[in-house]
Amino acid sequence: MLISPPFDGGRAPVLAKNAVASSQPLATQAGIEALQNGGNAVDAALATAITLTVVEPTMNGLGGDGFALIWDGKKLHGMNASGRAPAAWTPEYFSGKAAMDLIGWNTVTVPGMVSGWIELSRKFGKLPFAQLFKRAIDYAENGFPVSPVIARQWREAIPILKNQPGFTESFLIDGKAPTAGQLWRYPAQAKTLREIADTEGESFYKGPLAKSMVDFAQATGGCLTMQDFADNKPDWVEPLAFDYGEYTLHEIPPNGSGIAAQMALGILQAANAKQYPANSAQRIHLQIEAMRLAFADVYTYLSDARSMQVPVTSLLDRDYLATRAVLIDHQKAGTYSAGDPHSGGTVYLCAADESGMMISYIQSNFKGFGSGVVAPGGIAFHNRGMSFSLQEGHPNQVSPGKRPFHTILPAFLTRDGKPSMAFGVMGGNMQPQGHIQFVMRFVDEYLNPQACSDAPRWRIDDLGKLTVEAAMPQGVVDGLRALGHEVAVQPTNSLDFGSAQAIAKLTEDVHSAFIAGSDHRRDGLAAGF
Repeated sequence: MLISPPFDGGRAPVLAKNAVASSQPLATQAGIEALQNGGNAVDAALATAITLTVVEPTMNGLGGDGFALIWDGKKLHGMNASGRAPAAWTPEYFSGKAAMDLIGWNTVTVPGMVSGWIELSRKFGKLPFAQLFKRAIDYAENGFPVSPVIARQWREAIPILKNQPGFTESFLIDGKAPTAGQLWRYPAQAKTLREIADTEGESFYKGPLAKSMVDFAQATGGCLTMQDFADNKPDWVEPLAFDYGEYTLHEIPPNGSGIAAQMALGILQAANAKQYPANSAQRIHLQIEAMRLAFADVYTYLSDARSMQVPVTSLLDRDYLATRAVLIDHQKAGTYSAGDPHSGGTVYLCAADESGMMISYIQSNFKGFGSGVVAPGGIAFHNRGMSFSLQEGHPNQVSPGKRPFHTILPAFLTRDGKPSMAFGVMGGNMQPQGHIQFVMRFVDEYLNPQACSDAPRWRIDDLGKLTVEAAMPQGVVDGLRALGHEVAVQPTNSLDFGSAQAIAKLTEDVHSAFIAGSDHRRDGLAAGF
């Protein structure tokens, strides 16, 4: 593994026996504190995640969803803590609409994230649940200076969300967002956090907090009920495993869309992408085409696992992926439709401790602050429901109690059945695209996690257009254009290319040590001891 930074302006990686990496320094330090107080990697991840709901509200809130991959020292576990559609959300409920709303109550499914915190703590944690809330409560009650990127995201959200129930009263000061360095306090959120901590989440799903959210929904146009909250539960799932070189990439199964990264890597292997030099237009061309092929399938077939009409084994079948790879013209950009497999703003963080436990964790309100709806007590709801389809018969068609298509993806690499790296690249549909770029940098180019993050990225945006970072070499941009791609070069300060956090294992023996990185595109921090 190349430890020295190969890219200009990149950060140095962090080497330590215990490590935490997240998108906000205060949250990272909350995780480090949990480790120093006798907690393990899961305790650290939870303390970090809980703090992030306060110090990075632009990306996640108490009304969001979460997923995790946990290496317990012997085995990899997967947890899906995404919420389900309210009982009222029948196809008839949305009759007359051409598509799901993008913000507002009709995008709010039951928040699953808090139930995920509880489940992770009960199954793997060492510290008392309430202790994990210490820093988050302190920052909400006594304040913290808002960091620069978050201040910018906060400001940009106002024109979109200012008229949603509870948003202006909760997150604006005299109609404005806090500026970078301004102290932000939210005592009502501190009270909510304290109640979640003291009741171990019982209040959030069956008690006073649930009733407060339901009453607010009924008063302002939502349809969530007490039964919707009471029916919520996270699921332990078997991670999807897909080999790439000597490594295995693990992703959460559907309704998570991590399978898109695995499919793209399989297509790239079948297309022999490694025949072209790293950082060349030719290799990046193949990455882009493979991702377009994977997206075509995923947007057609992926849904809640209970309604999947094509099994994941068919989508990951090597022979099927080889037939998809044949469609790629190595000399020209193409357009692709779904194949026919035979049936048979988000915050990401990771933590590792010297016992060898590692966790890859992600939670999100989806687009910016999410739906824009904020219940009393600072409970900002996500807008994951916008990802449902209204198309009759589509596997992802909205229905009561169903989980929507999900973009947030924790990832994990193993080698020979042993842990290698916990990583993630947050940012909507950038996530599977970031995963393949990250994996190929790590596996094929032997770069350390920080260098994998620092490398210039490309992205197929939500409209299908190809964008690249300003740091992408001009020769690569020209080469992609010569291959028929319409390339838009984004400014240096663009936030469109996601934010990575990663921790890789340095040693193979029982005495664990790690190398960690945090994305320079955000305010984040990797730290350790």
